Amino acid sequence: MRQIISASRRTDIPAFYGDWFINRLKEGFAGLVNPFGGQKYFVSLRQADVACFVFWSKNLAPFVNKLKVIEQMGYNFYFNCTITALPGVFESNVDKQAAIEALKKISRMYSAEHINWRYDPIIISSVSDYDFHVRNFENIAAELAGCVRRCYFSFMVEYAKVKRNCAEFEKNYGIKVLQTDKELRVKLANELAEIAAGYGIEMFSCCGDYLIGPRIKKAHCIDGGIVQQLFGLDEWSYSPKPTREQCGCTESTDIGAYDTCPHGCVYCYANSNKRKARLVYNRHDVNCAFLGFTSSEAANWLTDSSLKK
Repeated sequence: MRQIISASRRTDIPAFYGDWFINRLKEGFAGLVNPFGGQKYFVSLRQADVACFVFWSKNLAPFVNKLKVIEQMGYNFYFNCTITALPGVFESNVDKQAAIEALKKISRMYSAEHINWRYDPIIISSVSDYDFHVRNFENIAAELAGCVRRCYFSFMVEYAKVKRNCAEFEKNYGIKVLQTDKELRVKLANELAEIAAGYGIEMFSCCGDYLIGPRIKKAHCIDGGIVQQLFGLDEWSYSPKPTREQCGCTESTDIGAYDTCPHGCVYCYANSNKRKARLVYNRHDVNCAFLGFTSSEAANWLTDSSLKK
């Protein structure tokens, strides 16, 4: 059965690994290392086996020129594009304006329906308080009006890695990340939803069902329904497979790898630390089937009879 391929929750493939991705399409498979058990296996990326790619990125600009190549190879795709415009200290290697311009260009190339704008995560801090988010969100929404129809959002979740990184961040920069109560979150979410509606954008809550209401729907960041609507796959079936509590996502296979994204975001759950991710990126091999590894490192795996394409 054709499957959805997520590229990727674990790293920013469009921003940093576009050449690697194109090589994977040419060869028809990607190698994966299970981040929890270490098992290694292949995933087919042949066009006949892929219903749709979902590209996740904070900056699609480096990937724009590759989209026509991917399209000509017969693949379907849509985008989860994160634009938070948080203070730069939180996102040390993100070109926000380039990201906005790339999103606009992709919307013109395809359609507003092909793009989920992610205002995610919302971080309440000593330099990004309630009023900051109201102003900031409206500024972005005004720029994206007509280019997107959906905005997915969530408040920062303190996973163990995130909590550790935030503690180091607070120590180094003296900026306090605040844990807010549910009442304030509901109030802010609804104010943002009201702003969004003024620009023709609907709001969707990611893994926060307590925020769902008249103005806010449940998010399905990977959405089989969107795939069917965009690409006319009426006979293709899909199933829900949440990745965490209150997640609404459709089943998919992620081809990314943790500790490989050099964006440097303080709040990222996919990196144990920024330095490690930068080192892995600097040494990555575009010809290796396994993202974040070199061809020599993977040589023994590729001859293992247990690895099937």
